[in-house]
Amino acid sequence: MEYDLIVIGSGPGGYVAAIRASQLGMKTAVIEKSELGGICLNWGCIPTKSLLKSAQVYEYINQAEDYGIEVSDVKINFEKIIQRSRDVAAGMSKGIEYLFKKNKIETINGFGKLIDNKTVEVIDNKGNKTLYNAKNFILATGARSKELPNLKQDGKKIIGYRQALSLPKLPKSMIVVGSGAIGTELAYFYKIMGTDVTIVEFLPNMVPLEDEEVSKTLAREFKKKKIKVMLDSSVETVDTSGENCKVTIKTKKGEEVHEAEIVLSAVGIKSNIENIGIEELGIEVEKDKIKVNQYYQTNIEGVYAIGDIVAGPALAHVASAEGITCVEKIAGHNPQLVDYKNIPGCTYTTPEVASVGMTEQQAKDAGIDIKVGKFPFTASGKASAAGAREGFVKLIFDAEHGELLGGHLIGANVTEMVGELVVARKMEITGMELIKSIHPHPTMSEAIMEAAAAAYDEVIHI
Repeated sequence: MEYDLIVIGSGPGGYVAAIRASQLGMKTAVIEKSELGGICLNWGCIPTKSLLKSAQVYEYINQAEDYGIEVSDVKINFEKIIQRSRDVAAGMSKGIEYLFKKNKIETINGFGKLIDNKTVEVIDNKGNKTLYNAKNFILATGARSKELPNLKQDGKKIIGYRQALSLPKLPKSMIVVGSGAIGTELAYFYKIMGTDVTIVEFLPNMVPLEDEEVSKTLAREFKKKKIKVMLDSSVETVDTSGENCKVTIKTKKGEEVHEAEIVLSAVGIKSNIENIGIEELGIEVEKDKIKVNQYYQTNIEGVYAIGDIVAGPALAHVASAEGITCVEKIAGHNPQLVDYKNIPGCTYTTPEVASVGMTEQQAKDAGIDIKVGKFPFTASGKASAAGAREGFVKLIFDAEHGELLGGHLIGANVTEMVGELVVARKMEITGMELIKSIHPHPTMSEAIMEAAAAAYDEVIHI
């Protein structure tokens, strides 16, 4: 049987690409060696949000007196919290299974390896090999936790994000290496659960891809939560021979030795491009990423690649967008290209972090004359009423044309607000147009209007 398209990998890139292909009339199959939905639905985006919600609820309850509510005898059931996250992930995976059946997409269980540009070999969990033919292939095999030479993961004392989502018991102490989205989210979760947490970050700021003001604010809020943050620091060695890990950390002041029950490595990801046939086919690779054109075609006809295995932000929504563009091109359409300058990024700590476009420093480095507007949530009526006054909205505009260059938010629910800025940038809305767009009051979102007004020295209201 020959397919029009076989997708290898069922994560947010793979399953979205398969569904779009089916909608466009292609006979489609997806090869998946594990659970449908890939890492994101099963061991990443979705289960972490479940854990973070449990932590947030616990934090709310502990602050109940601030809202005039008296609560007593509050306990954490760590096993149930972990189980809830696994149940949520399982439910989402079943949802993908339903969508595949609805769209008549065949699921092929096993590990896929390209034999040539028309054939894939699938090895199932019993070692049986089967060949499948297709006119086109999309590689969407995702990524895994990156291992540093001096931070080898044993899955017990030195762990990656996957193990962190299913620990059998709550550790008393943890050192988190890396302060990107994965590191900060898990650091927040475990601290709220009761673990003594230290973050070690090699660069001078937490969440180093964010605007510097956002980074410094998040660090300050973490320190309020008694999370120790070590910046400009690096882990040199980890001794796991004893009951706890002895971690040697290099700082500006010299080396320090810290002990922790668990070390969580959150230093980035490694593309899953091994043993899938790219070497045999001569598919070009550069710096651990498969080289593709603007429609995600490799140098081999009929073979495409999307998601974490190609250059660009390793984000679920980016993979999905790439998958749709790729499939529509295969179908003979003329799809709009993915705009990598307008990709939102979110970190789901408390407070949340969200951003899109250029940071203030990036705009200055580019030599652009800018206007910057900032509105603190301390001045927001909704934020005060909700007891969530931490953070701000910061907007950066081109001073000459009024173009929105970037938006940077930190505070409650800002991951739900950043979409407005993505659309604004897409539609080339100016600062004055944002100011004149009526926002509902009282809401957190009106801080966007207020920040735009601040950039143009127009006071509206609070």
